[in-house]
Amino acid sequence: MKKALILFFSILFFCACASSKTVKINKDAIKKEVNSLLVNWHKAASDANFKECFGLMDSTAVYIGTAAEEIWTKEQFANFSKPYFDKGKAWSFTTLERNIYMNETANVVWFDELIATWMGTCRGSGVLEKTENSWKIKQYVLSMAIPNDDVQKVISAKKKNDAIFLKKYQ
Repeated sequence: MKKALILFFSILFFCACASSKTVKINKDAIKKEVNSLLVNWHKAASDANFKECFGLMDSTAVYIGTAAEEIWTKEQFANFSKPYFDKGKAWSFTTLERNIYMNETANVVWFDELIATWMGTCRGSGVLEKTENSWKIKQYVLSMAIPNDDVQKVISAKKKNDAIFLKKYQ
């Protein structure tokens, strides 16, 4: 009986160890995959490939532009952007630098990127989520990078429009 109990607990212990396999996350591979997706997303916009560009965004994605009122759902952003894509030229963002981070299970990543645009140097940041076997952009935020020495000029330039915009919050 003693041998049977030892055998039973040994098998139970072995099964418990085998079922709690540690999944090794290859962070470098995930970063390469996400980087490739973002490169392709920017390229799709530059090539005016509407289907590819918006296909990389999740159905619940949000795009936040540089103006205070620009918080768009994927559908709103697609509707706004469609005429530009139809003319054969949407926008071109060239990545200068990108940092990619992830959660412990590596199914959510967030990033920041420094990009060259028609507006000059800008900052993009966003969140992607892995659903089933593909990554989808959940949020993208585009910000204009303003040198600290120029902030006062920018504040003065936008003062009138800010006053008009802020009236809806008063």
